[in-house]
Amino acid sequence: MLRAYGWRDGRLQTFSQDDASEAIWFDLEKPSAEEYAFVTRVTGFSLPHYADLSEIESSSRLSVDAGVLTLSLPVVTRIAGVLENGVCGFVLSPERLVTLRFAPSVLFNQFTARAPAEGVPGSVHIFVALLEGIVDRLADALEKLREELDKLSHKIFHHRLGSRTPARNAERELQRILVTLGQDYDSISYLRDSQLGVARIAPYVLTAVEWIPKTLRERLKSVQKDVSSLNEFSTHLTDKVQFLLDSTLGFINIAQNSLIKVLTIVSIMGIPPTLIAGIYGMNFHDIPELTWKYGYGFAWALMIISAVAPLVWFRKKGWI
Repeated sequence: MLRAYGWRDGRLQTFSQDDASEAIWFDLEKPSAEEYAFVTRVTGFSLPHYADLSEIESSSRLSVDAGVLTLSLPVVTRIAGVLENGVCGFVLSPERLVTLRFAPSVLFNQFTARAPAEGVPGSVHIFVALLEGIVDRLADALEKLREELDKLSHKIFHHRLGSRTPARNAERELQRILVTLGQDYDSISYLRDSQLGVARIAPYVLTAVEWIPKTLRERLKSVQKDVSSLNEFSTHLTDKVQFLLDSTLGFINIAQNSLIKVLTIVSIMGIPPTLIAGIYGMNFHDIPELTWKYGYGFAWALMIISAVAPLVWFRKKGWI
């Protein structure tokens, strides 16, 4: 999908392909070969493809040729309520900006509705505003993850220990928490990749070309500071996820150990009665209690006492 934007009547508006020669921003979402060729013909840029934008080395993600910047960074998109990783490319000159995306983005689609209206900002203004918008959405995503982790922490350490939830339900809940923590860790990893991309782009643009206006240079420096603070917050969330993961696994181990302890106690309680039953079950004629009137009741009483005695002993020692 191709969207072309330009300034008209004091605001950023969508241009048709007939007026595309006057556009300053071309937004390509999952572009076709025809759309690639059209934008290349209108702008004169050599546009990168998905494979080029997905390269991880800095030399492939950040380059300048004849004063035209080609930049790429990982971006995070929310699909069906789940954060997923993607890639976004920027081709920037003083006159035009081309963005290449391969997944829907609310930020890009709604950018025109909140674009600055003062003066007639150019392609660099739009580029810097998009970077700021990406940083803002990264911050929002991190804040949402923090709220979710706080709820999980409360459920693990406060609600669960004070409740009388059956062991089977508690274990299922802990397993669900493990899955959620794994998803949160993936989300933080995606966000960190995007933050790293912005952290590389901002200083590179400041040093690679001279045509960035002074006011926008200051905004790019602010973007750098914001990303630095987000990196620290991401590290905090990563540590919290690891702590909650270790704690959840610890509770699962405790539950499993409790089950093993119960089985061990039951088996120990069964050993003395089994021994007594084996002794009195021997087929020897000269067993003293064989003809005793109370022999049967005595054997039962002895087996019951031998089974209960270890239980009383364990409780006295505080083992159960």
